[in-house]
Amino acid sequence: MSDIVDISREPIVVSPAARPRTIAIANQKGGVGKTTTAINLATALAACGQRVLIIDLDPQGNASTGFGIERNGRQNDVYATLIGESSIAGAAVGTPVPRLDVVPASSDLAGAELELIDIERREYRLRDALEEGAVGYDYVLIDCPPALGLLTLNALVAADAVLVPLQCEFFALEGLSHLVKSIERIRKAFNADLEILGVVLTMYDSRNNLCRSVERDVRDYFGDKVYRTVIPRNVRVSEAPSFGKPVLLYDMNCVGAQAYIRLAGEVLRREQRLPAPEAA
Repeated sequence: MSDIVDISREPIVVSPAARPRTIAIANQKGGVGKTTTAINLATALAACGQRVLIIDLDPQGNASTGFGIERNGRQNDVYATLIGESSIAGAAVGTPVPRLDVVPASSDLAGAELELIDIERREYRLRDALEEGAVGYDYVLIDCPPALGLLTLNALVAADAVLVPLQCEFFALEGLSHLVKSIERIRKAFNADLEILGVVLTMYDSRNNLCRSVERDVRDYFGDKVYRTVIPRNVRVSEAPSFGKPVLLYDMNCVGAQAYIRLAGEVLRREQRLPAPEAA
């Protein structure tokens, strides 16, 4: 499958925004499906007609690789944007998915935590860049690194909301409680409007008693904040990045791809109930 077509099966009408809705995809624990969710949710949103930008803020650069963006093709990247050498528009790269662009990450981003310490408005670098340059997008999704350092802080200061991928295991639950406390601190100090958009359960295996137990605990605590859609363990989802493709391009009919399509529909329907973002 060389291209992607619109896949929404029923009308989803989202009013045009004066500025994009910015969502940080964050969890301080690694291996919970942040990048996989960023890649495939963005692809599904684009397939539903939305104009989407992914900010690859993880020094590993896996979101960039997942769209087939070669490392030698990342001269202008998110690092250059953070230090003021490039605009968002100058760093954005097109992808095989219509209506979807990526601001890629390179190995330079690994040193950004230290370099940003002495830069003015260090916590607001990404927010300022998005306000100046993220023109024409409906959604900006930020793929955060698995740590609550200065890069993730930039993402949470820039974001309207946080989407939390959660693997159904005990330690992931413990990490979620730390993330919630960190979000509260950021609300008080930097971004009073930041909210938890939702929690999406990933790598789910309905045959596993622990998965079902964690799901019950999370739904009891967060209620409607937990998406009804769960992302199952699926080998096709795991294989797709090695081909430089989202799973919706690699195998749109597999259960993992269909789950991300349903998740995108659920995200958009929840967004319909939100007030439209005001112009910056």
